[in-house]
Amino acid sequence: MSYDDRIEELLEDMSIFEDWTEKYEFIISLGRKLPPMPDCYRKPGNLIKGCQSRVWVGTELADGKMIIHADSDSLITKGLIALFIRLLSGLSPAEIMKANLLRLDECGLKEHLASTRANALSTMAATIQKAAAAL
Repeated sequence: MSYDDRIEELLEDMSIFEDWTEKYEFIISLGRKLPPMPDCYRKPGNLIKGCQSRVWVGTELADGKMIIHADSDSLITKGLIALFIRLLSGLSPAEIMKANLLRLDECGLKEHLASTRANALSTMAATIQKAAAAL
């Protein structure tokens, strides 16, 4: 599935919720469903700087596709990074680098996050695209 298909599906999934409490619950549930992060990625070099919570992001290349592993010590932050995994993991580095991650703003997420979490969202996106560029 392409990035465009994935973002459309996510935006559609989020549109069914009537209020932001339900949307937050959905995001948190995505984080709870993340598989455990392999210990080899849980190292200081994979911590995202500038996030209020601790967020680790590790990547690997498998069959030309970038696989993203992530974890956080905060439920909402873990859910936010899970959004990026849902949108980007399994795509090629080239697809990830050209993905318009600003489309995520269409669901109104940044407007409903504390400014520190909204900034963390941008930092997560930049970190993943930088990792894709390095592969």
